[in-house]
Amino acid sequence: MDEKSFPIRKFFGALIGERALAYVLHLRPLEWPIMTVHFLMGTLLAVGLDISWGKLALGWFIFVVLVNGGTLAINSAFDQDEGDVGYLKSPPKAPKYLRHVSGAMLAAAFLLGYLLPWVFAWATAVCVLMSILYSVPPARLKALAGWDLIINMLGFGLLTPLAGWGLTGQPLTPWFWKICIGFGFLFGALYPATQIYQIEEDWARGDRTLVIRLGAKASLIVALLMVFAAHLMFVWAAGTTFDKQQMRFVPNFLMISNLLWAVTISSWAGGLRSMTQAKNEKMMYWLLAFWAVTEIIILWLFWPH
Repeated sequence: MDEKSFPIRKFFGALIGERALAYVLHLRPLEWPIMTVHFLMGTLLAVGLDISWGKLALGWFIFVVLVNGGTLAINSAFDQDEGDVGYLKSPPKAPKYLRHVSGAMLAAAFLLGYLLPWVFAWATAVCVLMSILYSVPPARLKALAGWDLIINMLGFGLLTPLAGWGLTGQPLTPWFWKICIGFGFLFGALYPATQIYQIEEDWARGDRTLVIRLGAKASLIVALLMVFAAHLMFVWAAGTTFDKQQMRFVPNFLMISNLLWAVTISSWAGGLRSMTQAKNEKMMYWLLAFWAVTEIIILWLFWPH
């Protein structure tokens, strides 16, 4: 690790020790704000600001810190990455007991999930199961083309806002299911972006992800199709809950989101040959910014009245 490049790591390393810092870094806390917003979106769409803050704090800790942090840590423990991974540049060597720590976090999330309403509990349980199947041999579904995409679409895209809604105890509604499915597709568009700059390392490790099987350009074409599918689901959700007068404005706002994603992915696919690994990684972060834009638009359109 180059401490000059990461002064914040040097600070926390001095504060908690380099050994403890390595465990924290492999939880990839830089992803937590993104997961927090996606999780909170479900809660806000269910009850607005009429939130039980105690339930929200417990649900956030279980799902964002324990499930998401544990998922990424157990992935690091088995991958032993040396190059950049999502939300962690120049990762330190995976600590000796990272598998044990991440496994304990996932087990704690599974058990603590039952302190909250049933929808939250089963969404958490499914995510814990998928985390293990995704990273841990002999299943290691991340190494099987197609399964890696499906697991991420379900876990990050669909089940995260579902868990956020579920902690409120509100019954699930058809329009919200469509929103969740839409974000499942949208994460299907984002997922190839998280893999393209890691092709060489995944290939060397023997993982045959969907991006490796299809190739980077074909993967971006699939991502583009996922973008259109996601926004069609959002329009469908609006159509089942808004009247005709309200629906006049919905397509315009969703078109903004759709164009941001579609234009960026199309230009990326067109210029792929000239892209360095660093530029491919930067494109992923652009799409993450558009993810935030899409969530803001969805919150504005579907905010409970």
